Amino acid sequence: MNAVFAETAAANASRSHETSFTTDTAKWEAVCRRDAAADGQFFYAVTTTGVYCRPSCGARLALPEHVSFHLTSADAERAGFRACRRCVPDLPPRSEREAALITKACRSIESAEEPPGLAQLAADAGVSPHHFHRMFKRITGVTPKAYAAAHRQTLVQESLSSGARVTEAIYAAGFNSPARFYEASPELLGMTPSAYRKGGAGEELWYAEGLCSLGRVLVAATHQGVCAIFLGDSSATLLADLKSRFPKATIGEPKAAFADWVKAVVRLIDDPARSEGLGLPLDIRGTAFQRRVWEILQTVPAGETLSYSKVAERVGNPRAVRAVASACAANPLAVAIPCHRITAANGELAGYRWGVERKRQLLERERR
Repeated sequence: MNAVFAETAAANASRSHETSFTTDTAKWEAVCRRDAAADGQFFYAVTTTGVYCRPSCGARLALPEHVSFHLTSADAERAGFRACRRCVPDLPPRSEREAALITKACRSIESAEEPPGLAQLAADAGVSPHHFHRMFKRITGVTPKAYAAAHRQTLVQESLSSGARVTEAIYAAGFNSPARFYEASPELLGMTPSAYRKGGAGEELWYAEGLCSLGRVLVAATHQGVCAIFLGDSSATLLADLKSRFPKATIGEPKAAFADWVKAVVRLIDDPARSEGLGLPLDIRGTAFQRRVWEILQTVPAGETLSYSKVAERVGNPRAVRAVASACAANPLAVAIPCHRITAANGELAGYRWGVERKRQLLERERR
């Protein structure tokens, strides 16, 4: 089973778990705990008030004998009930409404020649700049400015990869001067624009392997920082994976201090409770969407987990569960970007590029 298939299977399991409110007993239990995961799956109505609500509504609970369940808001209204003013069940859930606003803002950023400012984005969304900034970061995991930068990165990479001249890529990405682009290019590309255009030809890369409690670990770096951390059992397989990601780069001997970097990675794997994170510079390369997902993963505390669907909500697209799974499977930096902390909604650990058993052991160590 390849990594993307495994992660997608786990994501699908997460989604199926969240749509399991099939009996009245399960529905009533969801109402009692005000389970937001049940919102959109059904609605409940109260005969004594004539009002229908979402399962997560904060209104005072009615007696169970006064409650009926309805599949849709239209069904509840046809039965003679009116929408609750508190949870407004006749409108999309608040999370979806906010996600729609942020999705619209993301499209606005992506389509503009110059990224719109915070004030303009907030005005378009009909909220204050402070509220918009907080909502955008909560849903996407990054600030509007960081999202715009990630989008520019994608545009530059796509233009250069398609063979466009560097000057063409500069203006296609919305930079109004070459000077501004070259100031940002190390962060955007991890190498010079001309080297990126040639598929990394001329870029220097070095790596070393170490042994950890989970098997072998390969650590690779560019001049920008650590670009790959792979786990496995075979040196040949680890090296083949590295070469497939950097097919035209020059792989050289590691620098003297690189041994300390490998030790830091091994320490984070073997004893995360005593490690204060990797503490090394990272050269993170990915699409704008992948970077958004990976940034969210880095906010999950050690020993805790987040479901694929919750990550999709934070990205701003609750339906992008499979895309989140693909981003997790594409993560080249094991433990530094902790995709092992992403699970199905029921806590199952299915889906991990480097093996479910390694995922289990990493989480168990973090929880000690």
